[in-house]
Amino acid sequence: MAILTQVELIREAFHYQSRFDGSTIVFKIDCPVAEDPRFPSLVRDIALLSKTGFHVIIVAGAKERIDAVLRKYDVASNYQGHTRITPAATLPFVEMAAFHAATRFMTLSASRVDAVIGNFVRARGLGVIDGVDMGHTGFVEKVLVDSLERTLRQGMIPILPCIGWSPAGKTYNVASDDITLAVSAALGAIKLFIVSVDGGLKSGVYTLPPHVERSEIDETGRISRLTPQEAEFILIANRDSPDDKPLLDLNLALKASKAGIERVHLIDGRKDGAILRELFSNMGAGTMIYTDEYESIRKLKNSDIPDILRLMEPLMQTGVLIRRTPEQIQEKKDDYVVIEIDGTVRACAALHEWGERQAEIAALATDPTFTMLGLGRRIVRFLLERAKQNDVRRVFVLTTHTHDWFETLGFTSATVESLPPCRRRLYDQNRKSKVFAVEFN
Repeated sequence: MAILTQVELIREAFHYQSRFDGSTIVFKIDCPVAEDPRFPSLVRDIALLSKTGFHVIIVAGAKERIDAVLRKYDVASNYQGHTRITPAATLPFVEMAAFHAATRFMTLSASRVDAVIGNFVRARGLGVIDGVDMGHTGFVEKVLVDSLERTLRQGMIPILPCIGWSPAGKTYNVASDDITLAVSAALGAIKLFIVSVDGGLKSGVYTLPPHVERSEIDETGRISRLTPQEAEFILIANRDSPDDKPLLDLNLALKASKAGIERVHLIDGRKDGAILRELFSNMGAGTMIYTDEYESIRKLKNSDIPDILRLMEPLMQTGVLIRRTPEQIQEKKDDYVVIEIDGTVRACAALHEWGERQAEIAALATDPTFTMLGLGRRIVRFLLERAKQNDVRRVFVLTTHTHDWFETLGFTSATVESLPPCRRRLYDQNRKSKVFAVEFN
């Protein structure tokens, strides 16, 4: 029986490894985990994931370390809600603690994995909130995706401290939760691990939705999985405990789910092999908040046409997209899908089938104010899945400006001659669009 169990575990591991190979996983690791004697084991497991084909990013939590440094130097630490106020005199101590927390992960080198602490976050100051000057406390203005992806392609693990910089070089203290959310969305992470000394949620501690299945609760009371709707119920039902750490982590997980992260995991980083068991087995080791990343994607409705034309107009003006009329969109309405957020269309694209088991992704446009959520990636991945379901063998795009971006999604350069004849006849020689394609086995 023991041998059979080991075989099943191996099968599960291979299944999940093949499914997520080459995908980005973000780890937000709290400072107390890095201070635990079992921390080297966690680092070795993260290094193993990197060496087996995953793209790994680490966000180093530093709250407790910052608190300790400020206490040591007798510097006051004040908060506005859950947000630390960072006066100019406090900033050097915050930087010291933040980089100390980040350097703990440089022990990855012992596992023959290169890591780099980098300036990957552009930040702006929060300014004055409810009459309180937040000083050098900031928020994420932009994630430097190109720099992160270049680092990942080199086989290195980027480590992000809770510090951001303005274009002018001004330093800001940025909450690690905010950095985690922004980076996960911008890189299109397939998974986010929130690693703490608390781990998953326990059934006997919190008020739970009445419909949570007993099968989702193990013998220790650990809740193995929740939908975003169930997570939101727990947060509302237990709002009298706003400072409860597992609930704060659950709140971050819910935000990540709403931002399109398909799987978010709350685990205890002190438990040996917790990351591997959570990632590679059906039983897991913590609490997973799972969602269908495509749940906000739907078919185009007639009432959406003005909205998608609004999204397309700046791109049509600059020549990134060809000009389309409402009538042309209406004619191909069934080919279009949109992403709706808070009742407003924020992205659109179309999948046009041209015969010979070939299809084209076209009319891709996103709301620039939502770029950090990776809407373009989500809608392209959705259409690729739709193409597979429709028994399409090859999906291509014609682009004049965005071929580098499509390459990051697995598209490779192709020729005009490779287009199906009916599409080749419509090719605009004056526009000289480049052809990129992806083929399915």
